[in-house]
Amino acid sequence: MRVLGIETSCDETGVAVYDTALPGAAGLRAQAVYSQVALHAEYGGVVPELASRDHVRKLLPLLRRTLAEAGLGVRELDGVAYTAGPGLVGALLVGAGVARALAWALDVPALGVHHMEGHLLAPLMEDDPPEPPFVALLVSGGHTQLVAVDAIGVYRLLGETLDDAAGEAFDKTAKLMGLPYPGGPQLAALAAEGAPGAHRFSRPMTDRPGLDFSFSGLKTQVLLAWRGSDQSAQTRADIARGFEDAVVETLAIKCGRALDAAGSGVLVVAGGVGANRRLRERLHAMAADRGGRVCFPRPELCTDNGAMIAFAGALRLAAGQHDTAAVRALPRWDMASLPPLAAPAP
Repeated sequence: MRVLGIETSCDETGVAVYDTALPGAAGLRAQAVYSQVALHAEYGGVVPELASRDHVRKLLPLLRRTLAEAGLGVRELDGVAYTAGPGLVGALLVGAGVARALAWALDVPALGVHHMEGHLLAPLMEDDPPEPPFVALLVSGGHTQLVAVDAIGVYRLLGETLDDAAGEAFDKTAKLMGLPYPGGPQLAALAAEGAPGAHRFSRPMTDRPGLDFSFSGLKTQVLLAWRGSDQSAQTRADIARGFEDAVVETLAIKCGRALDAAGSGVLVVAGGVGANRRLRERLHAMAADRGGRVCFPRPELCTDNGAMIAFAGALRLAAGQHDTAAVRALPRWDMASLPPLAAPAP
């Protein structure tokens, strides 16, 4: 199947075409992403109404460009997948409306995809993909979760953040230290210039059993350290490094525990924070020490994109799953409620 994927859950407009007839990474025929960072920078965060309006402006031109790069006409598509949730409801409705209208006009099936399942499955687009069962770390601006993946569509939540997500903690900490929006990538870049060990912060909730996370207290520690410092450029870099080390080490410790709890040797990491270089290095080292394996998508597929939606949708559409003609937009959606990819054997 040649499946068009549309992603409009927040502040990136993503479109891609995935072809199930091609192996591994070659299946991604084309993709394009438009980021609204410059639009929202003036406000220091995403403004939902502006995000929705910009999706309206950018989606159709991006769709035409992606199909041209894939060398396909619109009537050569076999299905359409779109992000149905979770996300900003106005933004979701833009992608859902276009996807449903296009599928109806072409008389092809359409499917609303869970945004986080898209992230979770993104590493499976690469060559030599892992096979379930495995453990997934979903780590982004809005989510930090550890999930046992027994099969595609069969997910068990092992742990999640009790307050701020890891990416959210990066963004908020950067703002506290006066870094420009979007703060997370700015903070990570600054941390590369910091001295290891100059500032050491706690590894939250690693001193007790369990797989849940909490990053709000760490954010407060950084704020107090910053306010009590000389606030020089080097001190800012040192504090950024201490914060990044704390987040990375916390994630690594919890991932190790989750692998033990699930009895697995394979870890899949997805979401925007999965592009962090230090996190990748630490988890690769952890996997090597355990004799296991860790799998990431390529960095450009860590942030929101249409490729992950096209791929996740293609898997389910090829298995015969599709939606009714209703336009689906679900701001909140529990991933555990998803059906398995294939019905269990009788």
